[in-house]
Formats: sequence, structure tokens, C-alpha cells
Amino acid sequence: MTETEVLALIEQNKNERGIKHWEKNPYKGNLLSHGLGITQIKNIAKKIKKNHDLALELWKSDYFEAKFLATLIEEPKKVTREQVEHQVPELGFWMLANGYVSNLLSALSFADELSDRWRKSDDHIRRRCGYLLLYGAGKSFASRNEDFYLEIISDIENKLQGEENFVKDAMNNALYGIGRINKKLNARVIEAAGRIGKISVDYGDNSCEPLDILKHLTNERIQNSLS
Repeated sequence: MTETEVLALIEQNKNERGIKHWEKNPYKGNLLSHGLGITQIKNIAKKIKKNHDLALELWKSDYFEAKFLATLIEEPKKVTREQVEHQVPELGFWMLANGYVSNLLSALSFADELSDRWRKSDDHIRRRCGYLLLYGAGKSFASRNEDFYLEIISDIENKLQGEENFVKDAMNNALYGIGRINKKLNARVIEAAGRIGKISVDYGDNSCEPLDILKHLTNERIQNSLS
């Protein structure tokens, strides 16, 4: 498919109810939307082959759906550090940032380097992405030892409640990812989460809530999966 064909397909599937909901979103920035849901965007992605050049073109669009679609069809092996640094300032909307990290950044060979650098950044978008990368910690950071994670847990415990709105969300997700690596880290995360207490994150006009990591990390299924 060409860029023109993909954009036309997105527009053909526009949802007026979704558009009205989008217009109420306080975090959309300058992004526009045709009102499609994430499932709809993923279904469109299935009709398109992985295509680096097309992903770059779609990323230039002002529409959320096109940018999110770009994260799904991008070819990670062709993505450079320069490309990522150029694109990250456009991740102000939290759903786009989450998709960018889970669909693309987590698949990059230098994901761990980005996370290490961005967690220390003065830019809250980079900090958010740096911590979101730790959501899949057991896979992306498999070579790191326990001390690495213990230090991050302490860092999050000390800083989370004073952080920017969506960095708090990312830190919370990072704790969940680390807590699924092994029993020792699971226990440490549970202790830290208990001391952190209730987390408040404003996602805008929707029913989203922060992940209840205490509930999830203490459930029997996850506990039985840890070694």
C-alpha cells in the first residue's frame, strides 16, 4: 500500500463518536483523529507489510491513527538512534507514547541504552519512555543483574509520587515489569509499592486507571511462574 492508500483507508473507517470523544481529550496536543480505536488500527496494520519507508511517511501525518500505525509497520532493524531522537518529542499524547514504546522501541537492539539514558533526562517525555521500556524488563534487559533492578526500584520508590503525571504511570508499569522477573525482585517491588501507596494519574476523559501492581504481582498465577 502507498501512503495515500493507507490514509484513505483510515479515513474510510472514521468514527464520529470517537472523534467527539477525542475532541474532549486534554492531552491530545496538536494531534488530530478520525476516532478509530486501537483494535481498528491494528486490523489495518495486518493488511500492510512491514515497511520502513511507509512508516516514516505515515509518521509525518497530523493524525493519531497514522502515527500509531507507523509504530506497527516499522522495521526495527532499520530504525536509527537519530530517527528515534527526532520522533520522541512528538510523543506527548500518552497513548501514542505507550504504543511507540511497546510496538517499536522495545524491539530495538539499543533499547536498553535508550532506557538508561532517558530515565535521567530532564525531558519528561524521554523519562516516561525510559521507564516504559522497563515494563518488558525480563526480555529487553535479560543481561542485567539483580542489583541493577534493585537500584531502579529504590529510585522509583523515592521519586514516583513527585513525578510528572505520565512519568508516574510509566514508573508504576516499570515496577510491574521488574516484579515479574523473579521471586526476590517480586518481593522487593511489593514492599516498595506498599510504601508508595495509592497512585493518582489523570488520563483525561476516560475510565483508565493506574495498573494495580500489588493486586497483580501477588496473584497466584504470577507467584507460581516465578523462580
